[in-house]
Amino acid sequence: VQLQASGGGLAQPGGSLRLSCVASGNFFSFEAAAWYRQPPGKQRELVASLTNSGTTTYEDSVKGRFTISRDSAYDTVFLQMNSLSPEDTAIYYCTMYLVESPHGQPRDFWGQGTQVTVSS
Repeated sequence: VQLQASGGGLAQPGGSLRLSCVASGNFFSFEAAAWYRQPPGKQRELVASLTNSGTTTYEDSVKGRFTISRDSAYDTVFLQMNSLSPEDTAIYYCTMYLVESPHGQPRDFWGQGTQVTVSS
């Protein structure tokens, strides 16, 4: 399984971007997904997470602005980002917690990261 993140780019303050993370390859079940970000010169931080039961969590600074979701086929996870500010500038990484086979254990898969820059 490989994850491919896309949708990053340059946005103006107050603007929006939608990140996508597609899982290619076969897997047995989806357990959870998350988006992380790493601002310049800072450590990676958890932005949002989603479980297979639909439970979501958000980092405090993005609550009410970002929404994590997935499509009905469970192979794509999105991060809708609204009201962007320069503080949201970072490389964004997606991760999915997947079970590859019926008798396998879930494990993390990571995408390559997509740059989000918020600037006027």
